[in-house]
Amino acid sequence: MLRFEGSVEDLLRSRFALSPAMDLCFLLGSLAGRDRPLPRAWATRLLPAFERLRRESELNAALALHTPQGGPNFVAPPPRGLNQTWADDLAMIRATPLEAARHEIAINATGPSARDPRVRAVLDSTDAVSRIAEAMDQAWHELLATDWPQLRAICERDVMHRVGVIGEHGWATTIESLHPSITWQAGGIEIGHFPRVGTVRLAGDGLLLIPSAFVRNIAAHTEDPWPRTLIYRARGTAALWGEQESAPRPDALTALVGRSRARLLLALDAPASTSHLARSLAMTPGAVGDHLAILRGAGLLVRGRSGRSVLYRRTPLGEALVAGSG
Repeated sequence: MLRFEGSVEDLLRSRFALSPAMDLCFLLGSLAGRDRPLPRAWATRLLPAFERLRRESELNAALALHTPQGGPNFVAPPPRGLNQTWADDLAMIRATPLEAARHEIAINATGPSARDPRVRAVLDSTDAVSRIAEAMDQAWHELLATDWPQLRAICERDVMHRVGVIGEHGWATTIESLHPSITWQAGGIEIGHFPRVGTVRLAGDGLLLIPSAFVRNIAAHTEDPWPRTLIYRARGTAALWGEQESAPRPDALTALVGRSRARLLLALDAPASTSHLARSLAMTPGAVGDHLAILRGAGLLVRGRSGRSVLYRRTPLGEALVAGSG
């Protein structure tokens, strides 16, 4: 069991962020057969490009840095907030001092793949950082960039949902909602059945919370230069991957309101804006707006302003309709 020890005040200093680089690392691990298996449709679509990159670029050098316990910090630097982009991450990777990178390479590149002569030549070179960064940039653009707007929207919606839980129930309930193995116990956050054990002090800094589209269950950073961090599976990714894996099956809700409106109703398990729904469901904003207007006219949705955004949520009738279709 891993325990983050701290006070309620520590929780109040916690914050959310997104990490494109970390999700790229999780995706590469899945494609390499180490991490959470990808849905069949994703694997079929991405594996040919992944294998080509392993042959034609220096991606294998980046892959050799990852171990079952994690990997080097410099290929997935700590994100600064919710607006983090791949360009931000790439700039931080490229700015890694050579000596810092070599220290992490020596710790992490210990498996059989790191002994491959071609990989070793990259890892031991004086321009190892730029060569690894270039390989990761190629992987980003060929494997993840197309899907990232949709996945990012799902992660952003997850954060909106968690913020709502904080406002209604508080931080302790929100932390426990991240994963069934997480509990708030006697001044600390405990994660059961975790690969690492021990106690980590929050020391007044709170937690960095990162929703991910690709993490298997729950992951953590407990050492510098990262803040104390929990990476958890974003709400909505399972449904997204299920749709990618097989064609949607007709059901009572689809028969009643149509496939697109059924998808929107099901997606609104947390309030969301038109733009978030469009990105997360890969629909055009215009089409989403038209369907939302019809659902609202039927009494299944209401809308309200939150800051600069207009958010839609299900009415009790909409909730009953969705519950009855399960």
